[in-house]
Amino acid sequence: MRILKGGGNPLEWRSAREVGEAALRAGQVAAFTVAGGQGTRLGYDGPKGTYPVTPIRQKTLFQVFAEKIAAAQKRYGTVIPWYIMTSHANHAATVAAFEDNGYFGLQASDVFFFMQGRMPAVDLSGKIILEAPDAIAMSPDGHGGSLRALVRSGAVADMRTRGIRAISYFQVDNPLVRCIDPAFIGFHFKNRSDMSSKMIPKAYPAEKVGHFCMQNDRMVVIEYSDMPMAMQELTTADGELLYLAGSIAIHMLNIDFVDRLGSGKDATFALPFHRADKKIKTIDADGKPVVPSSPNGIKFEMFVFDALPFASNPIVIETRREDDFSPVKNATGLDSPETCRNDQIRQWTRWLRAAGVQIETDSTGLPSFIFEVSPLFADSEESFVSRWQALEPKPENFSGLYLG
Repeated sequence: MRILKGGGNPLEWRSAREVGEAALRAGQVAAFTVAGGQGTRLGYDGPKGTYPVTPIRQKTLFQVFAEKIAAAQKRYGTVIPWYIMTSHANHAATVAAFEDNGYFGLQASDVFFFMQGRMPAVDLSGKIILEAPDAIAMSPDGHGGSLRALVRSGAVADMRTRGIRAISYFQVDNPLVRCIDPAFIGFHFKNRSDMSSKMIPKAYPAEKVGHFCMQNDRMVVIEYSDMPMAMQELTTADGELLYLAGSIAIHMLNIDFVDRLGSGKDATFALPFHRADKKIKTIDADGKPVVPSSPNGIKFEMFVFDALPFASNPIVIETRREDDFSPVKNATGLDSPETCRNDQIRQWTRWLRAAGVQIETDSTGLPSFIFEVSPLFADSEESFVSRWQALEPKPENFSGLYLG
């Protein structure tokens, strides 16, 4: 398994960035967001992508990504089409959110929506579950189903007409993601990789991320729920976690590779289904609704990282957590709106300090006030420093400041 560290050879990283920037200028890269989820765990009624996450303007996840894509388009003088996979539960509401907001400044013709596939749910004895007298209980087929959905929806065909060669894959719950990262794109192209991935060192043994591992000479990701906790707690002689490389659902995918896996034409390229025991709404013998209090059935889903063993020349790039990963998953506690908001502010604070501004913070790097930086103003430390130096007059008070 080849892991390239962010603090590695500067010449190698500079070369990768140049290759990635050339690919972007040539219009060879598309953005792809897996956005089939609802905000149920957040106590939010609606597609998760419409959840507000920024500290002042309360921009939604979709708007944050749209502004990052728009910033990259302007920088590289190109069009970066955006493909968004929805679900049957949230497709109409997702499309409506874009229409109501003018596609957040993007061209409607460059945003492509499609729904993920579904699989029948079965009971614990293997029989298909009915959710109504005339309807089978269906469930989404997982983020791995995105590969065949990209093909079946016509998204891959659309990409080919545009000259797209690779897809930047990211999930909808992570506003910190550098969804258009030229160095990552460049490493992917330079290494002629079918699939490239980003990783971060796990913060603690029980962190709920997958693990990059080598298995039978092939790179794989072992999901946290599939690895015994005793293994997750193993350490090296230096006290470092043995299974340290955490998967954060950020990938680059060649469209030829997606086509091979997603088309089903080659039986040797097929993602496995994973079992998930769930509480599934059903009906009783009289056709009356039943809401189970414990798992009564099985749903089947695919994971996109299961494509790795089929990929030629897969590489993993180590990134910094504070630059790329702060998901919004839970209403409170870890990976919540509060932790994500604070991580955004910490990032912008680091950018201000890089520009020479003195800001007092606590021991975690968080200032005592809130402010916000739009990706349209700057989407990286480098671009922020450049914009800040050119900004006149410069703000004297940062509390409540919005830079957009």
